[in-house]
Amino acid sequence: MKLSCLLAVFVLTASSTAFAAPATYLTVDQSTASVMDAATAKAAMKAAFSAKLVKLYPVKQWGFATEVEGGFDDAKVCVITARAMMLPRAGKVLQFKPAKIATAFGSQAAATQAQCQALGKAKLDEAVRALSATLLAS
Repeated sequence: MKLSCLLAVFVLTASSTAFAAPATYLTVDQSTASVMDAATAKAAMKAAFSAKLVKLYPVKQWGFATEVEGGFDDAKVCVITARAMMLPRAGKVLQFKPAKIATAFGSQAAATQAQCQALGKAKLDEAVRALSATLLAS
């Protein structure tokens, strides 16, 4: 009886770890709200995560931060700077000591607010792809 109870506990423990959610990177977004929302930035970063990246850079040691800044200048030109950074992790927080950074710049004359936001997303995607390519090439 005791052996069957131990076996049941083992099977339950093993099955619960088999179905546990995979570990994910800690991500932080520090974007200007008028050009990028946090959900879009996190989705762009998450799209770059791969099994190879997790193997090379463990989730418990690394995390990522994104920044999209900019807006309209006096001539109504949308100017955007987008950054994706890999940062060391210290427990549940990221340390701002970037190990790798990728930055993308862009501008668009006579843009609407929606076009400026689309430019911000495109430049963040570009920065994220550049960072991912650099990390996977290492």
